[in-house]
Amino acid sequence: MGSVSCQLTVFFAEPFWVGVFERTEDGHLAVSRVTFGAEPRDGEVYEFVRKNFSALRFGPTVEAQIWERRLNPKAMQRAARRQLACEGIGTRAQQALKLQREQCGLARRAVSREQREAEAQRQFELRRQKHKEKHRGR
Repeated sequence: MGSVSCQLTVFFAEPFWVGVFERTEDGHLAVSRVTFGAEPRDGEVYEFVRKNFSALRFGPTVEAQIWERRLNPKAMQRAARRQLACEGIGTRAQQALKLQREQCGLARRAVSREQREAEAQRQFELRRQKHKEKHRGR
């Protein structure tokens, strides 16, 4: 059984505050993006995670490197300070978000194509029916 870790990054992407959840499981990274709107406070973020984490839709997974090295407390503090100073999300997370956006677009295009074809078929059937009625003398 592998390890699972999750990280939330909240940043300002003009004009909204956005949260990116990164879930790493067995060497695979999956990402979910949430738009908060106004700047969320710590308590609001905690409530959101507590109530809505199970409902998040994570995109397809991408390969990720995992480091299992333990750091001493001062090194962890420095790493946390560096992460707070860094804006935005990592490139792996960006790749996962891009892949998720592409797959949603493909699904949406397929659905709209099916609807368009169904409408064209319906119009064709209506024209055929009118044509038959004209030949019957009605």
